[in-house]
Amino acid sequence: MTRDELLHSREYWIAKIQLDLFSQLDKYMSENDISRTQLAEKLGVTKGYVSQILNGDFDHKISKLVDLALAMGKVPQINYMDVQEYIDAENRSENNSPYRFSKSFRADYSANLQIA
Repeated sequence: MTRDELLHSREYWIAKIQLDLFSQLDKYMSENDISRTQLAEKLGVTKGYVSQILNGDFDHKISKLVDLALAMGKVPQINYMDVQEYIDAENRSENNSPYRFSKSFRADYSANLQIA
């Protein structure tokens, strides 16, 4: 399989997203010195669910996201950003920074955000 074929394959992007999620959760657990059980409690899910994610044994419609992106000739990218970094980037966008979030994006995001 060529690199071009790989980058156009559904399986590659599903695996990449799963690995990115695993890496983020693993990093979070290490930085906060918490177990899978504690992470499950924090997320409000079962330990088994956390184990599925960390073992790469889940899909939860990520495949559909990949299908749609590839159908549009795009590749899906998921970036993880600390909340404070996001807030700072949003504030900088007001001052013509390279991090730009349009007013309509901020309005749409805020309208769909549900705070418990």
